[in-house]
Amino acid sequence: MDMIWIYGPPATGKLTVAEELSKLTGYSLFHNHLTVDLAKVIFDYGQKEFEDYRDKLRYEFIETAAKNKANFIFTFCYAPTKEDDFFVNKVRKIIAKYDGKIHFVHLTAEKKELEKRVKSESRKKFHKVKKVKVLRKLMSKYSNFPHIPYVKSLKIDNTKLLPKKVALMIKSHYKL
Repeated sequence: MDMIWIYGPPATGKLTVAEELSKLTGYSLFHNHLTVDLAKVIFDYGQKEFEDYRDKLRYEFIETAAKNKANFIFTFCYAPTKEDDFFVNKVRKIIAKYDGKIHFVHLTAEKKELEKRVKSESRKKFHKVKKVKVLRKLMSKYSNFPHIPYVKSLKIDNTKLLPKKVALMIKSHYKL
């Protein structure tokens, strides 16, 4: 079973690339905002109860997919925090328990491009960062959202690449 984990800063095109990759591979798409938006129905964003419920949903999905050998793509905005590192390592253990593989993909883009993309209409249907000021603050706080230091990742700067091209690069690199 394969899990493709696409991560990077807000507005790098994680979901758009994941949608293209899903079309190319037939893998299911489990993007981060499914759980964020569901938890937000009950709890305010940022509350401990929100975070606990969101994480419970994520772990349950990932465990069920791994147990059933279902290939899927996951998107996530990794920040170098204790909480995100705990999450990454717990997911790695879940996938390993079922002899699955995680293929990490770190998407990046130039700051000017991120600032342009963050205002995109497509971001409005999910609880995503939508303002340049908020993006700049997050980029500063989390050192521009670096790679996950303890995993091997395919790094792609998609500033000037179309999402389908990026998806083809991922598919080719990981022989999906």
